Amino acid sequence: MLVRLLYCSRAVDSSPEAVESILNQSRQHNPVSGITGILCYGGGVFLQALEGGRIPVSELFGTIQSDGRHKDVALLHYEEIFERRFGGWTMGQVNLDKTNHAVLLKYSERGELDPYSVSGKVSLALLEDLMANAAIGARA
Repeated sequence: MLVRLLYCSRAVDSSPEAVESILNQSRQHNPVSGITGILCYGGGVFLQALEGGRIPVSELFGTIQSDGRHKDVALLHYEEIFERRFGGWTMGQVNLDKTNHAVLLKYSERGELDPYSVSGKVSLALLEDLMANAAIGARA
């Protein structure tokens, strides 16, 4: 049973080293659990999609909720899926500081990442748009 979980959180430490630490940890641990996904970061906010088996994804989300590097963790969307959309990445990365703000403006009131103020489906559409426009780095 494959599922997709989308959540957002705020970074406790927004330094590039702290964000890179989260990505490195994801890339090390997710393949073993069969989890793929994408992490979008901008303005101190994380938006992350996780895909994989129901239990591994649920366990990882529980770990993230208690991770001291995240605060204000919010579940945005959860669904059973037929196939992965982000299967090519152990944890793809989008740095919104290097992304065209028109893409963000397409999905929100202002050209900034604020998943707390839009629906989970809108946030998922944003991630799909970023993927379609090759804004995702760190493949594999």
